Parts: sequence; C-alpha cells; structure tokens
Amino acid sequence: MIFLITYDLNKPAQEYPKLYEAIMNLGAWWHHLDSTWVVNTTLKAQDVFNQLKQCIDQNDRLLIINITNQERQGWLPPEAWQWLIDAETE
Repeated sequence: MIFLITYDLNKPAQEYPKLYEAIMNLGAWWHHLDSTWVVNTTLKAQDVFNQLKQCIDQNDRLLIINITNQERQGWLPPEAWQWLIDAETE
C-alpha cells in the first residue's frame, strides 16, 4: 500500500530525526515536501500510526492516508511522479 503521511510537530525543538527514521523504516519512501512523505509498505494504516505515534507528542498532528491507485495531480519533479508509478506496479 502507498500511504501519504503528513504532520505538524508543534513542540519547539521536536525530534524530527526520530520521526524521519521511523518513517524511513516503514518501507520504500520519498520526501519531496517539508512535512509530507509517501511510503510504500505492506503495513496497514493503523500499524503505520502505531509506529509513528511513538515519535510524536499528543499536541502534534499526524495524517496517514492510503493513496494506492488514487487519482492525483500536482506540481512535483518528474522523479516523484515516476516513483509513484513504480511503487504501484511493485
């Protein structure tokens, strides 16, 4: 499944590296936007949430959406679009 993961870390001096490492450990990923990642993983959304919630505080915000085979449009570099195409054909 391909998940869009986006977040707001609201605590000053938040531990971004800890969250980044947890996201990268989920599976293949790309990160072309500041607080947004796309991850190709075999996990379900609840499992992704359970792993990432350990890296954030309750006053932070986290959104995880399954975007597998969903219509999308935007302004990203060509390699970002190619990553999405390749991830869906794996």
